[in-house]
Amino acid sequence: MGVTRKEVQKQFKIRGYTLKVDALEEVFSFVSRFPDAEEEAVDLLLDELDNEPLKSSILDREPVHRVVSLLLEAESSVGESPISVPNARSDLSFIDAFLIPKFRYDSSRKVFYEYTGRLPIHGDAPAKAALYRDRFELLFQRLSRDPHFSKPVFETALPGFGCCEIVPIQNLNWQTGRRWIMGLISQLEDGHFYLEDLSASVEIDLSNAISLAAFVALLSEGGSLHNLHVIQNLSGLSYSQATFNFLNMYYKITTGFFSENTIVVAEGERLPDGVFKVNTCGFPPIEDRDGSLSFISGLDFFGFGSLTKEEMRKLEAREKKAVNDMFVILSDIWLDDEETMAKIATVLDGYEGVQVVPSLFVLMGNFCSHPCNLSFRSFSSLRIQFEKLGKMIADHPRLKEQSRFLFIPGPDDAGPSTSLPRCALPKYFSEELQKHIPKAIFLSNPCRIKFYTQEIVVFRRDLLYRMRRSCLLPPSTAETSDPFGHLVATMIHQSHLCPLPLTIQPIIWNYDHCFHLYPTPHTIILGDRSEQKAFNYAGVTCFNPGSFSNDSSFVAYRPCTREVELSTL
Repeated sequence: MGVTRKEVQKQFKIRGYTLKVDALEEVFSFVSRFPDAEEEAVDLLLDELDNEPLKSSILDREPVHRVVSLLLEAESSVGESPISVPNARSDLSFIDAFLIPKFRYDSSRKVFYEYTGRLPIHGDAPAKAALYRDRFELLFQRLSRDPHFSKPVFETALPGFGCCEIVPIQNLNWQTGRRWIMGLISQLEDGHFYLEDLSASVEIDLSNAISLAAFVALLSEGGSLHNLHVIQNLSGLSYSQATFNFLNMYYKITTGFFSENTIVVAEGERLPDGVFKVNTCGFPPIEDRDGSLSFISGLDFFGFGSLTKEEMRKLEAREKKAVNDMFVILSDIWLDDEETMAKIATVLDGYEGVQVVPSLFVLMGNFCSHPCNLSFRSFSSLRIQFEKLGKMIADHPRLKEQSRFLFIPGPDDAGPSTSLPRCALPKYFSEELQKHIPKAIFLSNPCRIKFYTQEIVVFRRDLLYRMRRSCLLPPSTAETSDPFGHLVATMIHQSHLCPLPLTIQPIIWNYDHCFHLYPTPHTIILGDRSEQKAFNYAGVTCFNPGSFSNDSSFVAYRPCTREVELSTL
């Protein structure tokens, strides 16, 4: 046989599938029927699998056998090899949050390793401690590679400015003077905030803090120290006041929301009363995506599967040709509201008539105008509304055949709890819709999409309002006055999709890794009830489609060019 098992597994991995042993045997049995067109047979099988409503990207024998049977039936009815059928589209892969692999950082060996133990939904007390430890170590290993926070091999002429070495908080007990520390902001006592790391905690005073971004810029800007002394001499100000004025004059203030549960880097001095007076404070610096990928050495943090350089080149070549691909994203789809259903029909009618129909529709909850909690008594009627939506989509033949439909639950939709991540919508609702739309996909919240080489994270939660309420300090307006921009910056700096305190937004302890944004993805789709926005930060495109039921807003996104079209009816 010309095609080897390893080659077949690679081809399936490129498309986002993992084959079990019995599924691999089924594939080989099918491919062996076409000795002169084995690669074409594999491609055809993959194309047909893309059109199947699969429950998981990990394939056993059953779905493969079903597709093989259909192809063989087509061969016998037509009287010719099905390999002559043109290849269909196969550009998208979907990853459920509960299938994302978990990695931990080994601080001794300075490497990541995959955690293969059990991940129960109801974790024990050590699981909560591990949640914070994993968050801290993820950011600390990233910070340790930043040149401004790496201890130099040789002493510099200006050691006080040239080295920002992070010391453990417990070292403040015997190390005096100004020091750099890194820790999680927590409120261990009412009205008293602390920084915690893996060694200890210390109470902090943020009243005189300035931005970390300004201080880091001070270290890297040529001639900055000379300019600082000039300002001091001309103004007659103290050195600290001259520093503050200099930084505000020349550099931007750190963007983001400082709240409990966020991890910050701070420079200051511990006072005799035990309080650490912060002079400089900010989020850990961002590491570019290529730098992170180089460090993790091919580990699959995203959940799609590791690819070789040759496989990446093939995907990049195919991606460049997909200039017409478009995603349509809608959030807050109230199926029990007649006006909303009419607006959905308008959107479907519009895209049914375009020359190239969208490759993907992302429909995010809430799917009901009333919270589906214990007092909700209309589950049967909501099931009927999902069936009605399925019939509505089926009335548009081009969309039904050529587009995919991804459904993601909202915070008030039916489910076991309000903790995140939330599992996909119950089959009680989805099965009636899937009878009409076999390509409908129901995933968790959050979830991930792989578009060729691009990594896209999708999350539905009203984060902006909660982050603003949880903010300990007024956000700076030096770089942007847009609250959505501050939210995006906070998520990317923290490498976390939901940096809220657990008391405000509970997270399943053993699945906090599903929210890690490391390495940084290409795109973040954040469904929020606030005004629709798009913001690009540190090379990451993030947008909020708005609330479709409230203001008829949605987004058309072209992943090939990463162009965001804010739309409304």
